[in-house]
Amino acid sequence: MRQAERGTRPLEGGRISDNAQQAAAGLTGRQRTMALAIVATAMVLDLVDMTIINVAVPTLQGRFGASDAQVQWMVAGYSTIFALLLITGGRIGDIFGYKRAFLIGVIGFTLTSLLCGIAANPDQLIVARLLQGGAAAIMLPQVMSLTQVMYAPQERVAALGLFGILGGLAAVLGPVIGGALISANLFGLEWRPIFLINLPIGVVAIYFAIKILPNGRSDRRPRLDMVGTLLVMLLLFMLIFPLIQGRQYGWPLWGFAMMAMGVPIALTLAWYSLARMKRDGSALIVPDLFHARAFTLGLTTTLMFQTATGGLLFTLALALQRGLGFSAAQVGLTHVPFAFGASFAIGMLSRKALPRFGPVIISWGALLMAVSLMSLLAVLHWQVAPTPLMLALPLLFMGLGMGLTGGPLGPCTLSEVDVGYAGSASGLLKATQQLGSAVGAAAIGTLFFSIQPENDGGRADAISAFTWSSYCIAAGLLAVALVALMIPRSLKIREDRAKA
Repeated sequence: MRQAERGTRPLEGGRISDNAQQAAAGLTGRQRTMALAIVATAMVLDLVDMTIINVAVPTLQGRFGASDAQVQWMVAGYSTIFALLLITGGRIGDIFGYKRAFLIGVIGFTLTSLLCGIAANPDQLIVARLLQGGAAAIMLPQVMSLTQVMYAPQERVAALGLFGILGGLAAVLGPVIGGALISANLFGLEWRPIFLINLPIGVVAIYFAIKILPNGRSDRRPRLDMVGTLLVMLLLFMLIFPLIQGRQYGWPLWGFAMMAMGVPIALTLAWYSLARMKRDGSALIVPDLFHARAFTLGLTTTLMFQTATGGLLFTLALALQRGLGFSAAQVGLTHVPFAFGASFAIGMLSRKALPRFGPVIISWGALLMAVSLMSLLAVLHWQVAPTPLMLALPLLFMGLGMGLTGGPLGPCTLSEVDVGYAGSASGLLKATQQLGSAVGAAAIGTLFFSIQPENDGGRADAISAFTWSSYCIAAGLLAVALVALMIPRSLKIREDRAKA
């Protein structure tokens, strides 16, 4: 194939084959609705499982003997493996078929959820969480691919809108669901049902996926880039391992040396990606994507935003339980306004405001989130024993800010990407989101645990730890607001540009 052709072809989720479109055309309206529900359920399972463990931290530490570092690996490890294998998971669907890859992912996710639920010690749970993140990385990319197979371009808007609302809601519903399950203490299993609940859902999804989902694959099958994947894995290991383990070992020199090694590894990855693109056009990371200013700035903003929110969701659950003595059920109840604000902003506000005002609303949302976080701190410091109701208003506005920022970031980041790179760009964006969540839990979680280690210090120390963590989170949100201002305002998503 000529190089010019390589430069414009989709690398993931390329043009759907005619056989796939014919298979999808045979679905009735009811079957398509059921199929959409199946893939949407898979997406929700992944997003909920990223944060559901946050509310179980005190139980895991008090009765399961998990250390601070082990808890961070349970949270950050899932997101890290997911980010590493996400693009590769998309290519597996292109090569072997979306339905087959989806089934492999769901079966793997269900089995690894069982492993999480029956883990006998913290190390077993960490390994199970890593495997669960890998299964999710195969499962989730097929959601968008199967949606493309089942719906014509003009019909996808409604499906994508549903995914946006569910995504924003599920990301903060994890603590709500986790709190309810732990408080219920089903069959005396304490924290285990937060993972075991996936089993019946997974079995039902597998059954209907086999019966209903259409077969399909890309007619352009890219190759797997295992060298690129290994380089990215090595790079992230050099960054995340010392962040999580450094405090436990007294911040040794080798930890800083590992992080410094990230620079030559990143340069090697860039060189390799350029060479691989010239050779066969199937590099894991496509260098040409970064020629689009909106994509580069959007990806940078996404990484900073997800780092801030990942750290916030992790440390907030810790502060509520360690600092205020909330039960798991109270933590879940406290997150309800947060979840409502985020879903409303993504589903309603950002969708209407983005075409009119452009990417500047990302900055508005980040600032609103930072101000609301400071308001939350004020309540925590001024009230001796705040109740979930007292925290509701700051958390509601924090959720609104989160939705106004996170909702438009994806469309703005991808708006100027060449259609031939759409699959690679989407995969890289999703991977960056997961990576940010992992870095947030690792870095900001380490700051929290440095001030209030496990079983050490009182409630005041936990609130102090959350306060200093919040200052860092707020600084990150201010950086998000500033960088977002540099995203070009003349994007294709603007109404005035469309009318020109």
